[in-house]
Amino acid sequence: MKVSLDKIEIARARNCMTVSKLAEAYGVSRARMNTILNQRELTPVCVGRLASTLGVDVTEIIED
Repeated sequence: MKVSLDKIEIARARNCMTVSKLAEAYGVSRARMNTILNQRELTPVCVGRLASTLGVDVTEIIED
């Protein structure tokens, strides 16, 4: 699944989350979170976990 980095940034801004805080909530290191965010093509499970961590629906962070 392709995710939108802009939409993820908006969700992070709504939650006042830095990449470090997002990584901690997701359960990975900051470096790994940067890798995940830069991949853009993620597995459905990863997208689901990311959306859950951000407190949004999956459809809010995938590309249209």
